[in-house]
Amino acid sequence: MDQGRSPEGNTKSPGDLTTAAPETLPRRDVATLLAIMKALRTPETGCPWDLQQDFSSIAPYTLEEAYEVLDAIERGDMDDLREELGDLLLQVVYHAQMATEADHFEFADVVEAITTKMVRRHPHVFGDPAARAAGVKAGFWERAKDAERQGTEKQRKRVLDDIPAALPALTRALKLQKRAARVGFDWPDVTRVLAKIIEEAQELTEARDRLSIEKQAEEFGDLLFVMVNLGRHLGLDAEDALRKANSKFTRRFNYVEDELKARGSSVQRADLDEMDEIWNEVRRRDNSAQ
Repeated sequence: MDQGRSPEGNTKSPGDLTTAAPETLPRRDVATLLAIMKALRTPETGCPWDLQQDFSSIAPYTLEEAYEVLDAIERGDMDDLREELGDLLLQVVYHAQMATEADHFEFADVVEAITTKMVRRHPHVFGDPAARAAGVKAGFWERAKDAERQGTEKQRKRVLDDIPAALPALTRALKLQKRAARVGFDWPDVTRVLAKIIEEAQELTEARDRLSIEKQAEEFGDLLFVMVNLGRHLGLDAEDALRKANSKFTRRFNYVEDELKARGSSVQRADLDEMDEIWNEVRRRDNSAQ
C-alpha cells in the first residue's frame, strides 16, 4: 500500500510546492491535489479548458459529483465510492482555487470554517464537562444555526428563508414542509393528507380535459407536493423513494430487454403485450423473493 511516498523515489515534502512539479509530490497528500489544481489554472502553462472555467460553469459538475457519490453508496460499491469521493473533493479544491485567484478566500479558510463549525455545533462532544453532560436537546441544531446567522446576511427574516432554491425539487418540497410544520402549519394526521391527494388528483383530471398545458403543469405540481407531504407524515423521504423506484424500473426494464434478446427479439420489435408478459414475470420473481 502506498504510504504517501512520492513516485520515482521523490522525497520532497508538500512544503516544496513552489519548486516541485506537482506530479512528483506524494499522491496521498491533499497539498499535492492543491498544487495540481493550481498548475491547471496557471496562465500560459495550464490546461486551456480549466482556465476557461468559473464558479457558474463548474457548479453543475459539483452537483453531478455529489449524486455520483450517492449512487456509489446506494450500490454499496466501496471502490467506486473512493473514486467518487475524490472527484467530489476535486470540486471543493477547484472552487477554492478560483476563490484564491480572486482574493476571496483560500482552501485553508474552507477547512478552518468547517472545523470551527463542527466544534461549535457539537458542545456535547467538544465542550466543557457541563456541556458534555447536557447532551443534545430537542431543537438544538436549529437554534445553533439561528444563532450563527444572527447579524449576518444569512439571518432569516421569514420562516422559509435560506432553504436553497437549487435543491432537487422533491428534497426542497420536504424541507419547506418540515420548516412550515415547526410553526404549526401542518395537517394533524395522514387522513387529511390522503384526502388532499384525492382532491388534487381530481383537479388534475379536470385540468387535463379543459385547461391549458400550463395549468395542467401547475395541478401536477400540486399533486407532487402533496405526495411529498404524505411521505413526510409516513416517515418516508420522497427523493430517496423515487431514486429507488427509478433503480427498480431500470433493473426490471433491463431484464425485459435481456429476455427479449435471449428470445431472438428486441424491445424495438416486440409489442406491448410481450413486454408486459416479461415485466410481470420479473415482478412475480421480485415479490417471491421478499
